[in-house]
Amino acid sequence: MDPLHDVLTLVGATGHLSASMEAGGSWAVEFEAPAGIKFNAVRRGRCWLRLDGSADSLPLVAGDCYLLTRARPYTLFSDPEAVPVPAGPIFLAATGGVARAGTGDDFAAVGGAFHFGERARPLLLDALPPVVHVPGTAAEAATLHWAIDQVDRELRQQRVAAGLVAEHLALVMLIQMLRHHLAGAAGSATGWLAGLGDPVVAVALRELHQRPAHQWTVAELARAASVSRSTLAARFRAVVGRAPLEYLTDWRVELAADRLRRTDDTLARIAQLVGYGSESALSVAFKRVTGHSPRAYRRLARPR
Repeated sequence: MDPLHDVLTLVGATGHLSASMEAGGSWAVEFEAPAGIKFNAVRRGRCWLRLDGSADSLPLVAGDCYLLTRARPYTLFSDPEAVPVPAGPIFLAATGGVARAGTGDDFAAVGGAFHFGERARPLLLDALPPVVHVPGTAAEAATLHWAIDQVDRELRQQRVAAGLVAEHLALVMLIQMLRHHLAGAAGSATGWLAGLGDPVVAVALRELHQRPAHQWTVAELARAASVSRSTLAARFRAVVGRAPLEYLTDWRVELAADRLRRTDDTLARIAQLVGYGSESALSVAFKRVTGHSPRAYRRLARPR
């Protein structure tokens, strides 16, 4: 399996488009901290994005897309001197699915949001910067705008399974934005997400995710990546921040926790599926990583 696909599946990533916005003249719109992970694409014109607490503003032009990964208020504006107006009333007054600000329509953007399960922040979002910016000139931008057009068409025409198609296309958009981030962050970030951008570490990660129950050794992973054992061990730790088998333990525990949350599988069955020979072996690893026994975790995650 692909590690990125595995994690997005584990955290239950879903997405949807919301109302579009048009604006013109001198304007500024202030948005509350998003409940999910906010996505926007500039379709026409230009503006600036300023995150609450940040001294700098990000210039945006037609074709640009961005992902906001933190629950922080933000402002979109054409004029730094314009007095910001709250976004809520503007979007409540939207007509035809379009909210309007200022005077005119020289600017247009479409937005959406991604929603995740409870483990998304430590597994994925904490490894990302507050803003993932995809310029319109990036290779991924064309796919993003194509996907936006397709989602808009599906929802407007209300074809069979339009909602399901829109959800899958939203996931395509998220993957494209993460790909762009990985390409630009090569060599400057750490964590499993950074590992996907390293040709050696990525092979080891794919092997671990494809067969998490296998009794892996560093030597086996090194052979798969066509490097020496010492090279793999050093490179994996430098990029991911953990040794390969430490990462495997953490991933097995994540898989076990997911089954404890979602299924009624016995601990013995879960232990077998994720690579532990017994309930006790799983329990020791699980408590060391999470601070809870598997049974206690299940009670907390699934209160009656």
